[in-house]
Amino acid sequence: MGTVGDLGDAQALQAILERARDAFISFDAAGTVRAWNAAAERLFGWPAAEALGRSVTALIAPPSLRHRYDEGLAHLHEHGASDLPDHRLELTVADRAGREFPIEMALQVDDRPGGPLLHAFVHDISDRREARRRLEEERTFLRALLDSLQVGVMACDGDGRLTLFNRAARELHRVPGDPPGGSDGDWPQDRNLFAPDGRTPLRPEQAPLARARAGENVDGQHLVIRPPEAEPRRCVVNGRPITTPDGRRLGAVSALHDITDQHRAQVLRDAQHAVAQALAEAVCSEQAAARVLTAVTRALDWSYGEYWQIDPDRSALVRAGAWHRPGLAFTGDPTEAVRRGQGLPGRVWATGRTVWMSDLRTEPRPFPRREALEAGLRSAIALPVRSGDQVLGVLVFCSEAVQEPDDDLVALLDGVCAHVGRFMERRRAEELALALAASRRHFDQVVSQLDDNVWTIEITPDGRARSVYQSQNAAGVFGGRVPEGADISGLLRRHVHPEDLPAYTAFDEKVNTGIPAQVECRVIGLDGAVRWIWIRSTPRREDGRLFADGISTDVTERHRLAEERDRMKDELVALVSHELRNPVGAIRGYVEMLVDTPGLTGTQRMFADVIDRTSAHLLDLVDDLLDLARLDAGHIAIDPRPVSLARLVRQAVDDHRAAAAARHLTVATDLAPHPPVHADPVRLRQVLDNLLSNAVKYTPDGGAVTVGLGGDDADRAAVVTVADTGIGVPAEEYPQLFGRFFRASTAQEAGIKGTGLGLAVTRAIVEAHGGTAAAAPREGGGTVFTVRLPAASSPPGAHGRPHPAHR
Repeated sequence: MGTVGDLGDAQALQAILERARDAFISFDAAGTVRAWNAAAERLFGWPAAEALGRSVTALIAPPSLRHRYDEGLAHLHEHGASDLPDHRLELTVADRAGREFPIEMALQVDDRPGGPLLHAFVHDISDRREARRRLEEERTFLRALLDSLQVGVMACDGDGRLTLFNRAARELHRVPGDPPGGSDGDWPQDRNLFAPDGRTPLRPEQAPLARARAGENVDGQHLVIRPPEAEPRRCVVNGRPITTPDGRRLGAVSALHDITDQHRAQVLRDAQHAVAQALAEAVCSEQAAARVLTAVTRALDWSYGEYWQIDPDRSALVRAGAWHRPGLAFTGDPTEAVRRGQGLPGRVWATGRTVWMSDLRTEPRPFPRREALEAGLRSAIALPVRSGDQVLGVLVFCSEAVQEPDDDLVALLDGVCAHVGRFMERRRAEELALALAASRRHFDQVVSQLDDNVWTIEITPDGRARSVYQSQNAAGVFGGRVPEGADISGLLRRHVHPEDLPAYTAFDEKVNTGIPAQVECRVIGLDGAVRWIWIRSTPRREDGRLFADGISTDVTERHRLAEERDRMKDELVALVSHELRNPVGAIRGYVEMLVDTPGLTGTQRMFADVIDRTSAHLLDLVDDLLDLARLDAGHIAIDPRPVSLARLVRQAVDDHRAAAAARHLTVATDLAPHPPVHADPVRLRQVLDNLLSNAVKYTPDGGAVTVGLGGDDADRAAVVTVADTGIGVPAEEYPQLFGRFFRASTAQEAGIKGTGLGLAVTRAIVEAHGGTAAAAPREGGGTVFTVRLPAASSPPGAHGRPHPAHR
């Protein structure tokens, strides 16, 4: 180490310093080294023999810092040790090889008559500096990570001072930067925290962070943040205390989840549900109005509502119902009726448009009178209740808060008005239906007295049915008078339509054995007319004899009506499909606009894509239904013209190759010469697309689809075939394959989705061209669809003019 004798130390002290792990250096005010232990030799690379007597800065100061260190020693030499700090210093030094590294120096000043002597223990802190750097990087990473979260995060230390406030939390509280530290006892007032009602401020101890710092686990605390001059935000907050394993409380952390949009959506859904339930339970218009007002005002936390209904002669609006919050000093305008254009309800009636009054205090025509303002009402909205283009009434709602126009709220209330309008129309229709039903019952009673054949027969031991009683109108059933005492069973058996004889025989056997039975069958009357007869019979035994009481009703009209009902059902499907198409198209348009909106999150864009795909599928279904209905009704024009079937087939195949390639399917064509055809190219392309999409859909990966085109000279027809190696169709199901909504059992078992409309549309289009569509099993597995179209010599629709499709 060199001598330490000048230090006045004993030999034991010198031995201790030599064995010390930290470097020990002693130098005077001029910087001359007086002591240099073995650890200093190892740390700096200078032997003690070379270090003693040299300047300490020359030995350990980096060249770039040596001047500054020399200035410090000069200051010490000039002014003495009075200004020298007596504590630890962190410096950058260099060893003999020039390697720079950080040290911690514990400096002691020993004032002596010849000048101060400085003793320093030196420790390499490179590892500590590296650990500190990594810690700072981790802190920077953690802050960036927390700032990237959509969840607000706040933390405080054990004294309640905020130590963490991420970006999401700052946005919720409308704080531009990190908030100043302070006790969380001031948090509710400083940060505008309120109870879930949005009006009651939280007490200091109710703040989630304060509760967590007190040791409480906070789960799902609902609160409202209402920054000044900003929209309130509703949050769900979780909080936890931060505690060491030995139980020391370091602080607390809380996470704020912004649920404003979800809460608002739920409020709107609750309002819609409440309105639907209110209308479902109402039995009259007045009750419906009162319940709707109550449901909407309570769900949206409004204070007043009223419903005005146009009187039957449409000369005035009459107030049909009103609701107000308990304790509200305003209970409604005493005016019971207004004319068109008079007051707020009359303005809405006259214009047919919604009126929103954000602040009644600034309105030139305040609603409805001075007492409303005095009662604290501040905003109002009035909406028309419609049936089509006709206004049936007006709904008015008022709030005690100033409210700016809200498109979502207007849309909700428009839906409420639509519900009310439909209810009013439904009530009117129900009243008419009840009157019609009463008339129908009376009519049925008259018909039953005139047309039903009421009878009683005795079934003899030999199985004959002897007539005991026949009503006077048996001729309406049998087409003539039944002979007295005739064997009714035998008479019917001889006149029952041959196709219905098994059903009637089963009925007769049941009655003969004393079992109640009924049957509907066709009877060829005595007048030669065929009628559908509904026969009901209840056997009874009397004095050991078997009787059967029965009624025979001519239900021919009912069967005709059933056929008519099927036709009307088809028309209804067409009507409903048409009414669905417009809103579905609107949905697709808005979804496309939504998808193009910048700033959508990945989840939102995924949801928008799901809506787009689903609405596209629904639109295709509606189009298929419309096509079927139009083709059945003959309302679709087929525009025949010379068509190149080969080109149509090639185009369709090319358009489906991508879908086939995605499933590793081989698509081949076999186009042979064929007779020319006159056809509608758009409709024929629809046929080809339906057949090709089915072939691709129902063929497993690695399969093949073959499209053929040729001619049939015998029938003078062009023939298109689409064959696949798919899952096939059970043989017994081929006759039903082109029926609407029918799906083969193999497709259902494979879990392949479909509507069962494509083939029905295909056959309808082909038949509209005068052709045929058929399906058959393919040899080796799969299915072959064959479309035959008549040659151009007899095109459907002469001279190429469009003509309607026929059944």
